[in-house]
Amino acid sequence: MCACALELLGMFAYIGAWLCALATTILPQWLTMSTELLAIESYEVGLWETCVVQDVGGMECRPYDSLLGLSHDLKLGRIFMCTSLSLGMLGILVSIPGLDLVNSCKGREGYRNKRILTATGGLLGVVAGVLCLIPVSYVAHSAVMHFFDETVPEVVPRWEFGDALFCGWVGGFLFIVAGLLLVVSSPCSQTDHQHVPRRGTQVRTTDIPSRKHSEYV
Repeated sequence: MCACALELLGMFAYIGAWLCALATTILPQWLTMSTELLAIESYEVGLWETCVVQDVGGMECRPYDSLLGLSHDLKLGRIFMCTSLSLGMLGILVSIPGLDLVNSCKGREGYRNKRILTATGGLLGVVAGVLCLIPVSYVAHSAVMHFFDETVPEVVPRWEFGDALFCGWVGGFLFIVAGLLLVVSSPCSQTDHQHVPRRGTQVRTTDIPSRKHSEYV
């Protein structure tokens, strides 16, 4: 029961982390900026496009013109986030056959293979979480350094954190938590299967006294 609870909790966290990472990759709200000169407009920057948001409710987005003209931050951000999504999806697919609720493998060797699949999926989740946290934390660090840069005049507008950064932090930590839960559930599953009584041995031990009693009669 302990292994099943950990596996289910890990899988729910795994799926939630992957959805958060997908939203972080797609959303353009990595950084936001509003100026006092144009109070009715604000600017948003993402991995794939830049947007201009108006207070009236209008929003106009424009994708980046050229891949070669992108900055190194955007290129690395795309690579890390796409790799994190790929590893996260691979970890989910690998972990599903290793769950105790899924009758994929039978026998003593089958339980060993299920534990290996669960642990492998958990390790992939931890790696996916680290890859998701790296670009989000780097962009946030760069925004903080530029925001408190004393060489830049106060009149110049500064970039601030967007919603996608917070979503990325949540996704990265959920990836790591889900991976650790699946890794921990692997030895718990082994102990649960060791404590399961064998029905054949119980039946045989109960049959021995009855046979001896029939022989004396």
